[in-house]
Amino acid sequence: MKLYVSPRAPNPRRVLMFLVEKQVQGLDLVNVDLNAQEHKSEAYRSKSPLARVPALELHDGRVLTETRAICTYMEGLHPEPNLMGRHAEERAFIEMADRRVEWHLMLAAANCIRHTHPGLAPLEQPQFPDFGQSQGLKFREAAAWLDSELQKHAWVAGERFTIADITAFCTVEFARLMRFKPAEAGLPALDDWHRRVAARPSALV
Repeated sequence: MKLYVSPRAPNPRRVLMFLVEKQVQGLDLVNVDLNAQEHKSEAYRSKSPLARVPALELHDGRVLTETRAICTYMEGLHPEPNLMGRHAEERAFIEMADRRVEWHLMLAAANCIRHTHPGLAPLEQPQFPDFGQSQGLKFREAAAWLDSELQKHAWVAGERFTIADITAFCTVEFARLMRFKPAEAGLPALDDWHRRVAARPSALV
C-alpha cells in the first residue's frame, strides 16, 4: 500500500502518528510537495479528487482519503493497541472527543493559519486576514475548553491515550505557526498533557 503524505502538514502527521502507535510498518510513503502544488496535479487528483493529503492507495488500486477513514481502516487491520474503542460505548465517546477536537480546535487553527500566515498564501487564495484572526480567537476558546477537560481526566477522551490525543497533539503542534504555546496561554493542564504526548516515540514523526 502507498500512503501519500506531506511533511509538516497536520493531517498526514495524524495518520503517521497513528501508524507508529500501532507499530505498522511496510507502507510505501510518498511525499507530496504542497508548496510546489503537486497535490493539484492531474496525476494526484486521479487518486484524491479534492487534492488533499493524506491518501492511502490500497493493493487493488482503490484510494482512501480522509484522515479518520484511513485510521479506521488501519485499526481494523491492526486492532491492537486499540486507539478507537473496544466496544460501542467507548468507540462513541472516543469519536465524540476526536470530532470535537477536529471541528472546534483543529479547523479553527487551520483557518487562522491559512488566512494569516504569509507562508500559506500560495495554498489559500484569496486570504481573508480578518476571518483568520477571528478563527484564532475561536481556537483559543477551544484550547481553554480542552484544558478544562484535561483537568478532569488524563487524556483527551478519558483515562487512556487514543486517536483523540493524536488529533489534539498535531493541532497544538500546528498552532505554533500562530505562536500558540499552552504554557504561555495560561493552560497548565493542556501544557502538561502536551509534554506527555511529546515524550512518546510517535511524536517524532
